[in-house]
Amino acid sequence: QVQLVESGGGLVQAGGSLRLSCAASGSIFSRSTMGWYRQAPGKQRDLVATITSTGRTNYADSVKGRFTISRDNAKSTVYLQMNSLKPEDTAVYYCNAKLIVTIVTNYWGQGTQVTVSS
Repeated sequence: QVQLVESGGGLVQAGGSLRLSCAASGSIFSRSTMGWYRQAPGKQRDLVATITSTGRTNYADSVKGRFTISRDNAKSTVYLQMNSLKPEDTAVYYCNAKLIVTIVTNYWGQGTQVTVSS
């Protein structure tokens, strides 16, 4: 069974920084594309950033230049460094692991709240 546990959320003022971490259990981490998604109240869950098993990254336009996703395969952990935070970044942030073998399997963490005050 795969478990993803996020940490690092909290309350920060606009312009500040936070680093989210997601620790994965199980044996799939190194083979998975890892990602961060976020969901604000009343809105759909949106992609923030992804990183493939080979280190290729992808970002939502709204966070390019401010957020950086990285992974440490030895620790089975993915990170999201968030700088220059804005009130519109306020959301619950979810960690995702996507494993593609013959089918696509998605795993989700429980989410961590990020609140940016103006």
